[in-house]
Formats: sequence, C-alpha cells, structure tokens
Amino acid sequence: MSASYVIIGDGIAGSTAAETLREHDDEADITVITDEGEPLYNRILIKEFAKGKMPEGPVSIHDDSWYSERDIDLQMNTHVTQVDDDAHEVHTHTGDTIEYDKLLVATGGTPTQLPVPGTDAEGVHHFWTFEDARGIREGVEAADNAVIVGAGLLGIDLAAIAGAHDVENARYIMRGNRWWRYALSLEGAEIMHDAMRDLGVELVLESGVEEFVTDEDGHVEATIDANGDRYESDFVGSAIGLNFNTELLQGTAVEADSDGIHTDSCMRTDAEDVYAAGDIVVFEDPIVGREAQNGSWGSAKEQGDLAARTMLADAGEAVETEEFRWVSSYSITHFDFPFLSFGYPTEGDDEAERKYDETTWRRLAFEDGQLIGGVLIGDMAAQSKFKAIIKSGADVADQKDVLLQENFDVADLDVDVEIDA
Repeated sequence: MSASYVIIGDGIAGSTAAETLREHDDEADITVITDEGEPLYNRILIKEFAKGKMPEGPVSIHDDSWYSERDIDLQMNTHVTQVDDDAHEVHTHTGDTIEYDKLLVATGGTPTQLPVPGTDAEGVHHFWTFEDARGIREGVEAADNAVIVGAGLLGIDLAAIAGAHDVENARYIMRGNRWWRYALSLEGAEIMHDAMRDLGVELVLESGVEEFVTDEDGHVEATIDANGDRYESDFVGSAIGLNFNTELLQGTAVEADSDGIHTDSCMRTDAEDVYAAGDIVVFEDPIVGREAQNGSWGSAKEQGDLAARTMLADAGEAVETEEFRWVSSYSITHFDFPFLSFGYPTEGDDEAERKYDETTWRRLAFEDGQLIGGVLIGDMAAQSKFKAIIKSGADVADQKDVLLQENFDVADLDVDVEIDA
C-alpha cells in the first residue's frame, strides 16, 4: 500500500513539504488542506501589491494545475476542526474524515486583535493573507485619514502602504519611544523614523490605542489613543502579533501552547507520526542550544522541506535528513536604503552597535558570548559573515571591536569561521 501524507496549511512550509514528498515518492497519497480560497502565493510580495506597486499576477506562485500535475489533492476553503492522533484521522468542518500515515501541521497563525472597543469594526484591517492585502489596498486608496498600530515588522509595512498611497493624514501609533524597541536602540530607530516621516507618516510615540470609535454603520471613524487624543481614521491597520492556530490539536499528544507547536530539531512533535513546520513551530535549535522560533519565509521553506524528509525517513524511505540549522533573515525594502534583521535580534544578554553615517547602522546581539542575531541598516555586505559566525557557535562577544568594523574580515577573529560559497 502507498503511504498517505496529509498536510494542513498551504503556505510556503506546507507547499514545499508536498513538493518534497512527491519528488521522493511517486506513489504516495498527498493531501493538502487549506482554509484559504487560493493556492500558494508570495507573502513577501503582498505588501508590494498593497502599496499599488504591482498587479495580482506576480504574487501568485502556484495555480490549481501545479497540484493536479503532481497528483496532489488540494482542498481549499476547508477548515480542520480536529486531529485524532490515536486514530490517525483529520476531521474537517464539512464532516469529512481524512486518514493519514503521517501528518504535517503548517497552519501558521491568525492576527491578534487589539483588546479595545471597536477592534472588530469595519475599516480595521489586519495584514496576513493575500485577501487581507486586497482589502487593505482598497481601503487605503479611499482613505483620507489612516492610523497604523503595531511597532514591528508588519506594522512598518502598513505604514509604508499608507505612505505609498499618499494618505493625507497617516499616523503611526506606538506604545514605546521608538519603532521595534526590542531590536533597535533609539539611534538606529531614528533612521527608520526619518524614513517614515519622509513618506508622510506622522509618528505618535509613547502612546497606544484605547478605543476605535465607529459611526452608525459600524465603520471606524476615529482612534482614541492612550493620552486621550482623537485621530480621525477611516482606515486602521493593526499588526500587534499572531495567535497560533493550535486549537485543532487539543486532546492530542502534541505539545502546543500559546507560543506554538513544540518540535525537535527535525520537526517531529511529541505525537507519533505528527510533524510541524513554519511560523507555528517552536523547535530545538542546535545553533543556540535551546528552543527557538523564527517566522521568516526562508525558514518556513527550509522547515517544510526538512519535515517532509523526516516523514519520509520515518516511513522507511532512503532519504537523508539532518537537524534544522538555519539563520533566518527579514528585509525591508520600503526606503532609499536597505534594512535587514537576522537571527534572533530581539534576544540575548549583551549587545554592540555602531552608526557609520546618516543611514548606515549596525547592531549585534549576543547570548553567552555567542553571536545570535542583529540588524543591518544601509549596508548589507556583512550579512553572510554574521550568519556564518552564528552557525559556527563561536564565542565572539569579546571581539566586538572587530565585528563592528565597517568592512571587517572573519580572518581577523580569533576563531575559525567558514563562509558558505
């Protein structure tokens, strides 16, 4: 009998896993289940679509024929209500039961709503799916007054979208005194602040949202901030985090909580024949020697491939597998200068930073002497060196002077680091 693989989620992790499974097993039954109404698309490009910089076409990656040509059963608009890991069954909202030999959960998350009055009003948008991007583009094109909430990587995308559409009054409300305060000092953040102001976005710092005021039709019309100030807002973009979609695993042996699904370094969960990949995964990271999580596109793709290989190997196939060793990165391309974060820039017990000119800045994060992440603004040339140092696990915190040299050479470090070709 052929093996039966079920994948919940058709993001880059789930889709990559399906592709890897088919590449190694011509006879396997492969089913991909997604609650979205369209096949895989590029989550990186949906912000460019929302800015009005590109049409829908280039955002799509796969169409229905991609799955049919590979004999992959794609079930869209289908919500998984329960996983029965004892019976090896998946139950859907339509009442269907799908049996599996191996199951991959790659369900990602759902945007968190602000716990304030009016948070579910019409005109309050969250940015995660392609359908979200369509609604955001339509809403912001018609907006005279916009408010953005969430001082992180998705929040700045929303701010840039408002700026790209020349919204007359666009305000970015943040609780702290700077954008992404857990990864940037005030000096580094000011570079980003100036760039947002150049796009016409006004920053409202050390504030927050207390309420969204709605009109008689239930559409947002104003935002009341933590200082009691009122900002007219016919468009609101909110990006304050994700709730991970783990409800379907209640009652199973899978260790899952508000942080996500916990796996080993090869994407296995605690439940037999159940695996996980993508944003939702809290995995044993052999590089830093503890549990970790990274939600970048590249990381999710690699995890999907590894999860598939692990499932195949556990099913007795002659497939090579190895621990997940990956340094994630996330880039921002809204401004005249590049921005890149890598590794775990918001963590660590030590740090170092330097500003080189008005739009060039570097910050590095260390933990127990090891480089674990950082942020580069203006100059990306050293990123491969820093990623190699992270992968090496070398103790380099005592060599900050070398690491902060604008054009440093890894040969100048007192450790051996191999740079990937």
